[in-house]
Amino acid sequence: MLLFVTLFSRPSSSVVRNLSDISEGNYGLSGISHITVAGAVHHGMKEIEVWLQTFAPGSGTPIHRHDCEEVLLVLKGTGTLLLAEPGLEHPGETTQFQFSQNSTIAVPPNSVHQIINTGDEDVQLSAVMSRPPVRVFVYQSFSIPHAEAVHFPAPWDMQCFAAGQGEQNSCK
Repeated sequence: MLLFVTLFSRPSSSVVRNLSDISEGNYGLSGISHITVAGAVHHGMKEIEVWLQTFAPGSGTPIHRHDCEEVLLVLKGTGTLLLAEPGLEHPGETTQFQFSQNSTIAVPPNSVHQIINTGDEDVQLSAVMSRPPVRVFVYQSFSIPHAEAVHFPAPWDMQCFAAGQGEQNSCK
């Protein structure tokens, strides 16, 4: 049984939580399951957010970037990270990185990327993001100019932005 232990600024919050007790959803993303283990909306986190995501075979994230740091730990499965060259007017050419269980992936801020499950079993990964709630910029393709990327909070952080607290990183 997996447990997540953390200290919260609010004394009424649980310090020890069982992952099976945390709600999960796909938020309209086919083949993906998301759990916010610790974050801005439900936990008042201001410096980091921790996610647990599962990708069915053949599924993946949209092409996107975040304006924060991201570290991924691959818990199971195999896949491909597509990472665009930085500093261009649009994402452009990508480099492909293969990953498997026990791989770590460090994605610098504003790096356009996509994660795809290219294996025959689920990919499960834990993501640690800086500066919650996480802002996401989604691209229709790697050739779309950065100025045309659609900006919105991560679907699981929508509640925080709806409350008008997202820009100050003070969602509680």
